[in-house]
Amino acid sequence: MRVSRDFGFEAAHRLPDYGGRCEALHGHSWKLRVTVEAPVGPNGLAFDFLELEREVRAKVLARLEHSYLNDIIEVPSAENLAVWAWGALARLPLAEIMIWESADCVVTYDGPGESEPGRGA
Repeated sequence: MRVSRDFGFEAAHRLPDYGGRCEALHGHSWKLRVTVEAPVGPNGLAFDFLELEREVRAKVLARLEHSYLNDIIEVPSAENLAVWAWGALARLPLAEIMIWESADCVVTYDGPGESEPGRGA
């Protein structure tokens, strides 16, 4: 069973060597969706929404909210932010991380593998 929770945060960044307007400092109202996967237990729950919220707030949002993302991630693209969030939440049974930098621009990361930056084509 998959369990997801959505979060919002405000943060600024710039994309070095981008060659376009996103190379300049700018901000977004980001959206983060964290999805975990676990079997449904005897209590009827696959994963407690409150535990998921506590972990995400402590490990991800506490660092990212109202931050300058370049101080945390060298090239803070949505793609790299999703990989970073996965690492920060590695103790959870993660299935997927989604990051929206705007209402119509989203990346989906399903863990280390071919889609990880620096791997594969």
